[in-house]
Amino acid sequence: MLDKQLFETLKSIAHAIALHYGKNCEVLIHDLTSDSAAEHSIVYIENGEVTGRKIGDGASKVVLKQLQSHSQDERDQIGYFTKTPDGKLLKSTTVYIKDKKGEISAIFSVNHDITALSVASSAISEMVSPIEQSKDGYAKITQNVNDLLDDLIWEATEMIGKPVAMMNKEDKIRAVRFLNSKGALLITKSGDKISKHFGISKFTLYSYIDISKEDHKEDTQND
Repeated sequence: MLDKQLFETLKSIAHAIALHYGKNCEVLIHDLTSDSAAEHSIVYIENGEVTGRKIGDGASKVVLKQLQSHSQDERDQIGYFTKTPDGKLLKSTTVYIKDKKGEISAIFSVNHDITALSVASSAISEMVSPIEQSKDGYAKITQNVNDLLDDLIWEATEMIGKPVAMMNKEDKIRAVRFLNSKGALLITKSGDKISKHFGISKFTLYSYIDISKEDHKEDTQND
């Protein structure tokens, strides 16, 4: 459970930012300490109508990645572009919050809807220009973990560059490795959906994950 004092401080900051920028600025807090964080990470949100999310909704891609990697060296992402499923253009910021032990326990996110502002970007270009831009273009913000899982499966398939029917074992191992690295397997019943998509059994799916772990161990030893 997120430290109470830390949570109250983050809520105060979130409320102030939301008031400052108005209804087009969504501010939210993801709690990474809960056992159900992969599916119910949002513990506080202001102006959730920007993305259509609410308290109790599931993790974003950055949250799943953090839950999977447990890295304590993540770098804050400031002023990058994202898009909602309905086409809104957002300028987003992701800040990793550490507890007293120095471990990342929360993610503080700001998503400012600049759709209208971008139309007049020539006049206010500095305000809408990204400071950091994903190499994959606009990251997509999903409303629930099922949509997020679909997106990750699509990304894995696109990464391989061929239809599932034409994938060999090595291709599928790469795809499963990608999904596991992104935290997709943390989502409840994701194994069933991933197995069905790639035409493999759940036993095979988890054996591919074990293969990936062994490869990672060998790479580490070689380093």
